[in-house]
Amino acid sequence: MITPAHYIVLSAALFIIGVIGVMVRRNIIIIFMSIELILNAVNINLIAFSHQWQNVIGQVFAIFVIAVAAAEAAVGLGIILAFYRNKETVNIDEMNLLKW
Repeated sequence: MITPAHYIVLSAALFIIGVIGVMVRRNIIIIFMSIELILNAVNINLIAFSHQWQNVIGQVFAIFVIAVAAAEAAVGLGIILAFYRNKETVNIDEMNLLKW
């Protein structure tokens, strides 16, 4: 039987992979994908504990997190597309448009 501990281990693994992806990678698309992994790790914990405690609040929060992640992806991809049109790269080291 799958217990909440299994979900916590899966969530921790996804969270660690996401954090490593944000810290190590220089490609902005990979960084956004890593942020999505982090948000999905949070969703797994919210759903697992919601199911364990027989409460729907965790599932409602997970839906809000999914909505925020969708908005973040839409805005982020728009920014990436505009940046790529100007600089022709998606390397995060090249993103210095907002610096003085």
